[in-house]
Amino acid sequence: MPQPTTVTLNLANHRYDIVVGRGMINHVGERLAPLVRAKQAAIVFDANVVSHYRGSLLASLADTFDRVIENSVPASEDHKTVETVHRLYDQILQHRIDRHTPVIAFGGGVVGDTAGFVAATILRGVPFVQIPTTLLSMVDASVGGKTGVNHAVGKNLIGAFHQPIAVFIDPEVLRTLPPRELRSGLAECIKHDIIRDADGFARLERDIGRALKLDLDYLSDLVAHNVAIKARVVEADPYERGERAHLNFGHTFGHAIETVMEYRYAHGECVALGMAAATFAAVKLGMFPDDQRKRVLAVIEQASLPTRAPELPVDRVIEGMSFDKKVSAGKVRFVLPDRIGHVVIRDDVPADVVREAVESLRG
Repeated sequence: MPQPTTVTLNLANHRYDIVVGRGMINHVGERLAPLVRAKQAAIVFDANVVSHYRGSLLASLADTFDRVIENSVPASEDHKTVETVHRLYDQILQHRIDRHTPVIAFGGGVVGDTAGFVAATILRGVPFVQIPTTLLSMVDASVGGKTGVNHAVGKNLIGAFHQPIAVFIDPEVLRTLPPRELRSGLAECIKHDIIRDADGFARLERDIGRALKLDLDYLSDLVAHNVAIKARVVEADPYERGERAHLNFGHTFGHAIETVMEYRYAHGECVALGMAAATFAAVKLGMFPDDQRKRVLAVIEQASLPTRAPELPVDRVIEGMSFDKKVSAGKVRFVLPDRIGHVVIRDDVPADVVREAVESLRG
């Protein structure tokens, strides 16, 4: 296995490694061995990856655990629910686990969020391990300890912060990722550089096409770069009371679009649309140069992600934003760029600007 890259996330009362390396799936057991005290583990598989990687992962875990409790869940947003959580409780608790039994999430963001919420709440909290298998979950959902499920009112409204004890990322699994899901993950990569790294954004402008060609050396570096950005933001604000909200760039618009459109758009596609709307609003407010907005739109389009959605129901999207978790004291908070590489939080965006921003997505 090529030498992996390790990013360490240091919190006041918890420290863990995010390890990025090709072939990592075959070494999870040996890396987990010094971190756990249990001889059994519960694994929650994304149903999409079972046929490809189940055997490799179980073989890796065989020397560390005497027993692995297997659970498979659909990877779609409409199964990221309290009902799925209850089913996992039933399946796992019948095996008489204890508080040392780790729950391992092996799949995309839906599985990671759902299994993480199970780990946070079963027996009042057990160790949690993330093995993300989509680009989106590698660079975003697997790092930082956010767990939870959706409610009919909106996304991720039921959840908890529960940091993993380790994150293992194997870019090789991206070979079997559907192209649409790969593109979806690129939206978060674009987001990270817009909020934190102008030089990284310039590299995306030059090289993002390599990701679409499944250049695994490039993707390995891209994942490690994004994990490092997210880790530093989480360290500064583990419970999203300030700076961590910057990671929501594109998400206030995006989550509303995702809910209103009933998940017909992939999450990353909604984030891409949300970034297009947010940069439009920032230009209208006179805080972001239009030439930089055009650069953002160009990179989104290079990643084959949408910047327009002609069928959007504008009124419903605006209403949906009022149910977002990020609403504070009745005001919707928007993360807006003032330059590439830096964003600010605004809760004073006029309603007419918000409407124009959503309308701009209709073309």
